[in-house]
Amino acid sequence: MKFPRPTHHKLHWVLDVGFGEDLDRKRVGYAARNFSVLNRIALNLLKQNKTSKRGIHGKRLKAGWDNDYLLHLLGN
Repeated sequence: MKFPRPTHHKLHWVLDVGFGEDLDRKRVGYAARNFSVLNRIALNLLKQNKTSKRGIHGKRLKAGWDNDYLLHLLGN
């Protein structure tokens, strides 16, 4: 019996809790795969940021509310 790798399980948990990926209803064409890639890019940007002590979900909310923080995450 194969068990999932711990890093894969942790990544899935972060994407599910921080981004609500399991609740997505994108099922037509490549929409689900494309949004999954975008979520992973966003997750990597949020993880790289050490200026805020919030969790992934909190950083994501802050980026939605504060344009300066969003630009900082994107490297501008």
